[in-house]
Amino acid sequence: MAKNLLIVESPAKAKTIEGYLGKDFLVKSSYGHIRDLVKTDDAIDTEDNFKQKYEVPSDKKAIVSELKKLAKSAETVWLASDEDREGEAISWHLYETLGLKDDNTKRIVFHEITKPAILKAIDSPRKIDFNLVNAQQARRVLDRLVGFELSPVLWRKVKPSLSAGRVQSVAVRLIVERERDINKFTAEASFKIVAIFNTGNKKERFKAELPARFPTEEEAKQFLSDCISAAFEVKSLETKPSKRTPAAPFTTSTLQQEASRKLGYSVARTMQVAQRLYEAGRITYMRTDSVNLSDTALQAAEAEINNAYGSKYHKKRQYRTKSAGAQEAHEAIRPTYFNDHTIDGDNSEKRLYELIWKRAIASQMSEAEFEKTTAKIDISTRQEDLVATGEVMKFDGFLKVYFESTDDDGDDIDLDNEDNSLLPPLAQGQQLTRESMQATQRFSRPPARFTEASLVKKLEELGIGRPSTYAPTISTIQNRGYVVKEDRDGKERAYQVLTLENDQVITQTKTEITGAERNKMFPTDIGVLVNDFLVQHFKGIVDYHFTAKVEKEFDEIAQGMKEWTKMLSNFYGPFHSEVQDTLDNADRATHERELGTDPESGKPISVRVGRFGPLVQIGTADDEEKPRFASLRKGQMIETITLEEALELFKLPKKVGEFEDKEMTVAIGRFGPYIRHNGSFYSLPKGIDPLDVEEVQAIQIIEEKRQKDKDKIIKIFDENPEAKIENGRWGPFVRFGKQNLKIPKGTEVEKITYEDVLKWAEEDTKSSPAKKGRATKATKATKTAKTTKTTRAKKK
Repeated sequence: MAKNLLIVESPAKAKTIEGYLGKDFLVKSSYGHIRDLVKTDDAIDTEDNFKQKYEVPSDKKAIVSELKKLAKSAETVWLASDEDREGEAISWHLYETLGLKDDNTKRIVFHEITKPAILKAIDSPRKIDFNLVNAQQARRVLDRLVGFELSPVLWRKVKPSLSAGRVQSVAVRLIVERERDINKFTAEASFKIVAIFNTGNKKERFKAELPARFPTEEEAKQFLSDCISAAFEVKSLETKPSKRTPAAPFTTSTLQQEASRKLGYSVARTMQVAQRLYEAGRITYMRTDSVNLSDTALQAAEAEINNAYGSKYHKKRQYRTKSAGAQEAHEAIRPTYFNDHTIDGDNSEKRLYELIWKRAIASQMSEAEFEKTTAKIDISTRQEDLVATGEVMKFDGFLKVYFESTDDDGDDIDLDNEDNSLLPPLAQGQQLTRESMQATQRFSRPPARFTEASLVKKLEELGIGRPSTYAPTISTIQNRGYVVKEDRDGKERAYQVLTLENDQVITQTKTEITGAERNKMFPTDIGVLVNDFLVQHFKGIVDYHFTAKVEKEFDEIAQGMKEWTKMLSNFYGPFHSEVQDTLDNADRATHERELGTDPESGKPISVRVGRFGPLVQIGTADDEEKPRFASLRKGQMIETITLEEALELFKLPKKVGEFEDKEMTVAIGRFGPYIRHNGSFYSLPKGIDPLDVEEVQAIQIIEEKRQKDKDKIIKIFDENPEAKIENGRWGPFVRFGKQNLKIPKGTEVEKITYEDVLKWAEEDTKSSPAKKGRATKATKATKTAKTTKTTRAKKK
């Protein structure tokens, strides 16, 4: 038995570290937290200084039992969970649950999984930091109290099965308020003037713009008309040097934002991939709000820049964290070895690693140097000047490696596709030839909806949440149905383009798609309903400043500046009174809205949140005739749906004819519009309005879907119809009941037997206990099939 037992959080990390330590060390994983608050109401005793009751979950009992046994026989137990509050709490839970002794228990921390870092940590152990543990306990207890006391209020006053949380409710409020700002927004039109000039040499073309915009078409047209006979000359030229400096290395939130913009990763995916990179020893700890780099890292970056690009590309920089509540003494996220420009791994790991490497190395590189030229162009018939700008890069510096993205998307129409960053040689007083001039109608834009990344940025700006909470918060508000992340089609909009060409002003009407959204966050009606109820009755919980203040208090507890139970007591008293008052006095929330009168029946039409989601209702419960109901369609909301849109919903479901002597019906369900035929459902392709579907198109959709399903199946096994070989997105696979089984590399698909399928299913089940139920179902089907065959054989 090894003299030393070292316990980390994850098995991947354990495997990496075990390779760095000798035979005297046994490295084991706790698989995260080994105990948690009990699920019952008595988990926290608010009368006894917020004393907590913990339990070891059933799926962790075997792990705890094994660790206890190993800890008893080890001379020294090393607790090596992560170096943040959550990690410190895990070490404390291990200490308590395993019954460890102070004299042979050591706590070590490291922010990178490399041999020098691990050995250095072993050489400088410490005790468990109870300030960090208390900060984590304070957060856990406060969030449990909020969730456990608010949720029953929502069940009684809003709708069953709802939940609320301190950070998640604030995140939902941000999204709801942004949606309302967008709904209130009225676009204002103006005309942008862009001209194309040349110097007399048609190859020396460049673009110039009028800095101001005209509010009306008449003013824009007058400007173009005045330019018909105008002479254009260079009024002034100004050339200035400029520099761009690199961004700081990644923190958790900036990594999430940039991975979203550059790689299209969700916040949760970024953290999953970063976790794997960290545990494999590729990057430093990925939950940090520090932009600092260690001296070792600065030296390694300098050596790599000098080696790869030359000394003129290096400039040492020490960044300082702006956030007053920056958590613990972490480094920024960086590669553990700067000389590894790329790594082995799956595609997502390679891409994220490359992004981290580029950002970190660029932070230690020279500024990019530019020369910016601004030319003002005089118009002989007008007082305004046109302005042309050009930029020439004199030295690429850090841009050789990395360029930071932004959340802003331009919406201007360019006159041509050529690169306008360079200006031809120009001289003051030089006459210019106008090739064309255009006034394009542009519209002001509403505030942008949040992406996952921009929501993280906003939460961070407001001081809400910490690096470890961003990803779970965003997952929670989507899982609970308060927010959806989706694409939405835009609407067609007409705009005017006035073109001055060959001494004539020509007016054209063009169309563009406006309001199209990709991967944006939209509040659902239930999210709006819950938000409005909380804002009305629990303003403190969803108040941005209050939530940020609570985070600051957690930081003060972590630094030993505040007593955690006192902080909880100050919060809980007023909050609990608010809960009781709301239960006793608040009205039930329905979010109901009257839309008008049904022209056919004369009955009132209203919209509200029903048991299964938002719906439109014609009539009332008091009528002799039962009210009629229709579900809202994707993109429609209670706050914004019109009477006309509501009436359209009652045209569905509609019968569209017959096919194979069975009726076809078009309707809208939970997952969108579909055709129902002979007990089967066929989704309508994207972009097809269910109200437009007629018999011929419906038959075509059904036949295409059937053919697609047929083409997908390569083989069905006689022994069990639930076992099939199908063509998937990444090639053939075996579908066995509800199990999807990979076909081992090098296997010839046509030679796969049913025995192979059973063997792979068993191996798959062993690797994931959660799949046992699925496999059992398929196995039962196998036994049924075999029994049926045997019975038939006996009858013969």
